[in-house]
Amino acid sequence: MSDYVIPFFIALIMIIGLIKKVDVFGEFTDGAKESFKAALDVLPALIALMTAIGMFKASGALEVISAAISPLTSLLGFPEECIPLAIIRPVSGSGALAVFESILGDVSPDSFAGRVASVIIGSTETTFYTIAVYYGITKVKKTRHAAVSSLAADFTGFVLSALTVRLLLK
Repeated sequence: MSDYVIPFFIALIMIIGLIKKVDVFGEFTDGAKESFKAALDVLPALIALMTAIGMFKASGALEVISAAISPLTSLLGFPEECIPLAIIRPVSGSGALAVFESILGDVSPDSFAGRVASVIIGSTETTFYTIAVYYGITKVKKTRHAAVSSLAADFTGFVLSALTVRLLLK
């Protein structure tokens, strides 16, 4: 049944377009043009973000920062293996997936750290990527409180991921 959902909606759009005498193909191509323009507007911010992430990881700064905040995170009950994931997750989804894969390769997926990493990947957002994309498309220059509140939500997600795993799965 689920194989027919998308074709059904495509057919429904075509039928409604025919009934209302709308040039469905013309509307589709106009939408594609607008999407392409939006992608071009966002591209410089994405290139800068990806370059910064690559430089951050290659410089060794991720390891230095992880070691520096390790005493604080241990007080919160946050596994040391997940610190690099918590640092990179707000910035890069693909970088976070690489760190996540590394964590699961180093420890068991059923370990405390593996479970916490899984919860983090599933429940937090790539904050700066999202802000860059959405604010880039809408041409908003000042993000005001969006970055701070989003990072606070990420931090809450990191801390609660460890707490939730400890309460429910350990």
